[in-house]
Amino acid sequence: MASKRRSCKNKPDVFCYICGEYTLVHNRNQVTCFIKRAYHAYFGIKLGDQDKDWAPHMVCKACTVYLRQWTKGKKTCLKFGIPMVWREQRNHDTDCYFCSIDLTGINRKNRSSLEYPDLQSARRLVAHCDDIPVPVFHKLQDISDDESSSDEDQETEEEWPVVDDETPQLFSQQELNDLVCDLSLSKASAELLASRLKKNLLSGCARITLYRNRHQEYLQFFSEVQDLVYCTDIAQLLHHLGVPQYKPEDWRLFIDSSKRSLKCVLLHNGNQFASVPLAHSTKLKEKYEAVKYVLEMIRYDQHKWVICVDLKMVNFLLGQQSGFTKYPCFLCMWDSRDTAHHYTKKDWPVREELVPCRASNVINSPLVDRDRILFPPLHIKLGLIKQFTKALDKEGGCFNYMCQTFPGVTIVKLKAGIFDGPQIRRLIRDPEFEKSMNKNLGSMSDEQGERFHQEMKEMETRYQGRWNAVMMADYCWTLKRDIPDAEHSRVSNKRKFQP
Repeated sequence: MASKRRSCKNKPDVFCYICGEYTLVHNRNQVTCFIKRAYHAYFGIKLGDQDKDWAPHMVCKACTVYLRQWTKGKKTCLKFGIPMVWREQRNHDTDCYFCSIDLTGINRKNRSSLEYPDLQSARRLVAHCDDIPVPVFHKLQDISDDESSSDEDQETEEEWPVVDDETPQLFSQQELNDLVCDLSLSKASAELLASRLKKNLLSGCARITLYRNRHQEYLQFFSEVQDLVYCTDIAQLLHHLGVPQYKPEDWRLFIDSSKRSLKCVLLHNGNQFASVPLAHSTKLKEKYEAVKYVLEMIRYDQHKWVICVDLKMVNFLLGQQSGFTKYPCFLCMWDSRDTAHHYTKKDWPVREELVPCRASNVINSPLVDRDRILFPPLHIKLGLIKQFTKALDKEGGCFNYMCQTFPGVTIVKLKAGIFDGPQIRRLIRDPEFEKSMNKNLGSMSDEQGERFHQEMKEMETRYQGRWNAVMMADYCWTLKRDIPDAEHSRVSNKRKFQP
C-alpha cells in the first residue's frame, strides 16, 4: 500500500477513468449518471472507486461521446472491450500509474506521444477480439449511486466472484503463514488460530506447531553478545528476505537511542522494502563508547551506509562534547555564548575538520565521515513548521485557520510553532490549509515517514524482558510473505518486506 504521507507526482483526476489517458482541462467531464449506466451496459461491470482518492474521478470527452453514440446506434463499438482496472497503489516508485508518467511539456499536439505503463494497480485496456466480442446495446439499466460506488466492505461480483461450490476453501501452509503475519499474531495466538482452522479449513500439509519455532529460519543471522543483539551477516539476511541484489548505496542506517533502548535499523532508499533491524540493546548507555561498539559489531566500515540520526546522536558519531557547549554545531563554529550576534551575524567560520580538541568541543575521534550523516525527515519537518509558524502574520488567514483546526492547543504553543507529527500530517493532508496560505508561500511536499518504532513496539511488548536474538528473528519472519502476489478482497495494511 502506498504511503499516504506522500502524494502522487500527477493528480489522478487528470487521467480518464475509462481509458486511462491524459486529458486536457477542456476535455474532462464529470462522472454523471448517464456515464455510469452506459459504462455498465457496455462493459458489464459497474463504474466504481469514485469514493477513493487513488482512482480518477473524471472521464475524457472522447469516451463520453463514444458511449453516447453507441447507445444511439450511431457508433458500432469502442476501441477496447475491457477498460482500465484501478487498484490501490502499493508504492509510488514501481506501482503508481500517476507517478510513472512524465507530463512535462505535454500539450494537445504531442499528447499522443505519451506511453502508459501496465501495472498491478492500473491494468491497461484490452482490445476487442473473439473472446471479447462487441456488445449489442439493448437498454440502460437504473443504477443507484450506492450500488455503483466502491466500498471497502463489499467488492463487486465481477472482481471477486462467488464460488458456487459449498466445499470449504482450504488454507495451505503458505496462505496460513501470510494470514498470521497480516494479523500480527504471536506464536501462541498463531497456533491457536491454526488449531481452530483445522476444522475442515486447513489442507492436510498445514502444521499447527510450525509457529513454535518460526524464528529458527532467521535466528542464524543474529548473535547475542553481552548486552547487544546484532546481525552477523547483513547481505545474506536481505537476500533471504527477498532482495535480489544487495547494494550498500541503496540503503541507509537509522540509529536511535533513548533511556529504554538503542536501535540500529536498515532503511531502503525509496521505501520499496520494509525496515530491517540490525542491532538492539536495552542495557547500553547513550554515550560515545556504546555507539562505537555497535558500529564495530555490525561492521559499518565494510558497508559505509549513509547514516540517518538526530542531533544528539551526531555528537556521539563525530566525537563532540555533549551538553550546552560553546561550539555545538558540527558544520561551523557558531558561538552559543555570543548571544548579541545570534540574530545579526549571518556568516560564521566553517569548521574545517573534527579533531580532538577541548577548545573546539571535540573530545573523541569521529566514528564516521561527516558527509555520511543525514537528518531524519521528522526532525526537519518539526523545524520547518516551527519557523513557518513564527513567520506567519498572527492576524492573517493562515494562522487563524491553524487556530480553528487545533482548538485544544494553547495560543502560546501555536505562536511558538510547537506541533507533533500527527498534527503536522493533518495540516499537510488538509486541502483547505493550502488555500488559506498566500500565493507566494509555494506548494506543499511530503516525505517518506519512518515507521520502525511503531512496527517494533508490539514485538518489544510481546517479548517483555526477553529482548534477545529470538525477538529479532521473529520480527524478520513477520516481514516476509510466502505468497507475495496473492490477491484478496480485503487488503491488509500490515507492512511486509516487499510491496
